[in-house]
Order: sequence, then C-alpha cells, then structure tokens
Amino acid sequence: MPEGTYVVEDASTDEFPAPERADFWSEQITGFHCSMDYRFPPGGDYRGRTARQRTAAYQLVESRSDRIAYARTRLQARRDPDEDYRLLVPLDGGLTMRQGGEELRLRPGAGCLITPAEPFELVQDDPVRSFVLTLPAGRLLGRLGRAAPRYAALDMTTGLARVVLGMLGSLHEERDALTAREFDAVCDRAAELVCMVVSADDRPGAPGHLAEVEAMVRRFVRANAADPELNGAAVARRLGWSLRQVQLALQHAGTTPRELIKEERLLLVRDRLTSPRYSHLTITEVAHLSGFSSASALSTAFRRRFGLSPRDLRHGAEHRPAVSRG
Repeated sequence: MPEGTYVVEDASTDEFPAPERADFWSEQITGFHCSMDYRFPPGGDYRGRTARQRTAAYQLVESRSDRIAYARTRLQARRDPDEDYRLLVPLDGGLTMRQGGEELRLRPGAGCLITPAEPFELVQDDPVRSFVLTLPAGRLLGRLGRAAPRYAALDMTTGLARVVLGMLGSLHEERDALTAREFDAVCDRAAELVCMVVSADDRPGAPGHLAEVEAMVRRFVRANAADPELNGAAVARRLGWSLRQVQLALQHAGTTPRELIKEERLLLVRDRLTSPRYSHLTITEVAHLSGFSSASALSTAFRRRFGLSPRDLRHGAEHRPAVSRG
C-alpha cells in the first residue's frame, strides 16, 4: 500500500449465502493477517463481520464473530512469515490463547501482545467482539531496545494499557473522519505506550510486573471472595496466568493466595455483620454466603483477625460508627 493511503473497509458474512460464509471468513482473516487453519462450529452457517482501518504502517480490525478456533502451524509460520505483532483485546466474550506451551485466557479487561512468527492456537468458545491492532515489529523492537516477548498479558483496566484501549475505541469510532497521517499518529503513540507497559521493568519476576499482577489478583479476589471454590489455582486460571506467577506476585507483597482470600472473606463478613441489609441472616448463613465452610471456621479466623467474635461484632454494631473496609 502506498504511503499516505488510508483505507476503511467493512465486510460481513451476511453478504454471502450460508454455504459460502465460512470460506469467506477464512479468506478475509487470512488476508488481514496470515495463513492459518480454521475450525468452524458445525451447522454450516457462520456469522461474522469486520471493520478494518489500515495504512502502510498500521492496521486496526474490529470484529464480531461466532465461536471458532484458529491455528497457525509451524509450517505456515515458515512458508508465510509474519514478524509483526498483534495486540489482541476482547471486548465481549472470551478467548484462549496457546503459544509456546503456555495458555492465556482472555476476557474483557485483559489483552495480549502476540506474534504470528511462531505457531499458536486461538480459541473462541463464545461469540466474541474484539480489537486487533497490528504493530510493525521494527517499530516495536526499536522502542523496546531488546527482543520483544513471544507474548505478553496486559491488564487493560488500569494505567497505560487502559489508555491504549481508549485510543483503540476512539480510532474505531472516528474511522471515517481520520486521515492517514492522523491514524498513524495515534497508532504510533499507542505502540509507544504498549512498549512502556511491556518494558524490561515489567517482565515476569521484576517488581513492576509483580505489582501489576498483584493488583489484578487483589481486585479479582475481592470481587469473587464469596465463591467457596475460590483458591490460588482458580484465580490463576481465570486471570490467564500460572499459579507460580500469582504466588510470586503475592509473595512480593508479603502474603499468599490462601491468606489473601481469607482476608477478603473476613472483610466481607465484617461488612455484612454491620450492614442492616444482612441483619435478617444468621451468622451461619453469613458465613456460607461469604465463602466460609462453617460458622466455627469463620468464628476462629474472625476472632484471630479482629479480636472479637462475629456475634460480638453484630450485637455491638448498633452502638458503633460504621466500619469501613481497610
């Protein structure tokens, strides 16, 4: 494509008869990216649509599609080389990315930086809406000043990664009003921010990366503390990391998955025991509703943590100011 050219293209499988839709989709995605194998769900009527923006330097694709599995083989990577990176961000639905013996589960709020230079498998278990930004390898490696990772998980809900997600959304919304120069300028800035997130200080095991993992784990545990099945392995699986990564991040913060889950459950119980909303429940019911196996298990842990029993706290709540989380 000539420099200075900016193209916006929309396409949909609805433009084709049902028997031709899967073939159209595989040709479309291969044309956007690289040669891959496709595994479509049974039934023969595949639905998907794309909105593509591209210049000679960058490409942004917003897509909505039915469940599907993509696979890039080693032979395809060798015969059809593609060194550019892809920033993949699901907006609705879930994805599972497998590459280099690792598995990364992505849900809205999480993203990953991947390279098709190596074999991978990408599975959509549900209908998915997503952004895929193509980042030229030369520009990425030039900014990183080192070999970029095979893939990197990104928390798109906070910090610079959240800024990048906002930029992608704005690029998509304003796609018909942009020029090539404007599109490239925003993509160039997004690439710079991605490199800052995936910098040497954020590699697994470094303090910056561990702090990011810890923050995500804490948010997830707080939101899911009442789940009686919650444990370190479940947290790692749901967030797309290894259990070892989660353990290292929490160890760096002076705790463990088990202790963090217990702490959040105790805080949850404390809030509920002092809230009129839960005053009709027995302490046993509050214990089970907050993830504890029994009232006795709760009582022992609660007394050790706060210096009084759950019953004492509830009975004295009306004489005390509201207790805040902390």
